Amino acid sequence: MTAKNNDRNISELRLYVHYVSLHLRSVMQYKASFWMTVVGQFLVTFNMFLGVYFLFDRFGSVEGFTYQEVLLCFSLMLTEYSLGECIARGFDSFDSMVRQGEFDRVLTRPRSDILQVLGSKIELTRVGRLLQAGVMFVYGVTRSGVTWNAWRVITVLLMLLGGTALFCGIFLLFASICFYTLEGLEFMNILTDGAREYGKYPVSIYGRRMMQFCTFVIPYALVQYYPLLVLLGRTDRNWYGLLPLGGLLFLLPCGALWKLGVRHYQSAGS
Repeated sequence: MTAKNNDRNISELRLYVHYVSLHLRSVMQYKASFWMTVVGQFLVTFNMFLGVYFLFDRFGSVEGFTYQEVLLCFSLMLTEYSLGECIARGFDSFDSMVRQGEFDRVLTRPRSDILQVLGSKIELTRVGRLLQAGVMFVYGVTRSGVTWNAWRVITVLLMLLGGTALFCGIFLLFASICFYTLEGLEFMNILTDGAREYGKYPVSIYGRRMMQFCTFVIPYALVQYYPLLVLLGRTDRNWYGLLPLGGLLFLLPCGALWKLGVRHYQSAGS
């Protein structure tokens, strides 16, 4: 049974790689449009960077965090969001798939429904945001005074992994709700695009209630604030570096809600 499951997982991985290849070949049919979109994504994010710069130019620090430290935090959150959006964009537009009856075809195919929805839309143009995040991360690392060691490098990798999984889970949660509403709920953007905005700064600056929400409900703090303290040497609790794994655990309830929605799904196509 294990060997059979492994073969199936490998097969699905190959299928996803094939989806990526198809999307890449598709966007490369219009290279100028693709690169202009990438540049546009880069410049939009650069404006966000300028907003942070002018804020700190005026006030110097926010709740004890310096400009370089916040930039390190912002770059990690932006990278996580961009990766999550690139991978799970199909869930963000899932409401139209339900309304048009396209999900009916998904269910008739002998492949994972989640994999097929993931492969329906892959935003390769988000590489522009990733480039901007990389620039900010390098600057933040070199100027924040972080003393790097093996554990802090592992912490960064876990932050990227857990944060990407967290945003994928939120997109999956958004799609799961569409089974009941048939329409995308705009307020869910508070948890995705909104998180990209207020995730620029450590969660602690927003107060105790926000901190509780971001720890126990939608665990942004587990992939952002607590491991950031480890990177900056502001805590002796090095096990905080393992908290980003909570982003992976967040996928479990989101996946359970998706399966519940699929079981109760009735075609809404016209």
